[in-house]
Amino acid sequence: MIEALKHDGLAAKAGGRFKLCTLVQRRVAQLMEGHRPLVDRDGRSDLEVAIEEVLQDKITLQFDPTAAAAKAATA
Repeated sequence: MIEALKHDGLAAKAGGRFKLCTLVQRRVAQLMEGHRPLVDRDGRSDLEVAIEEVLQDKITLQFDPTAAAAKAATA
């Protein structure tokens, strides 16, 4: 499963390697907190589940410019 990280197609689905890293990191954190996986676990780790969710287009990374502007205004 981790072999999927070596292919550029997975990074392209997320919008680049850095966005893919952020997406997987956030999803793994959610899974560790107890959120339900969107794919069958089949004995796989949280990291492998998150990668499979990206592969199956079950999760995406979305940017909310209004939230970013509000956060910048309070900093």
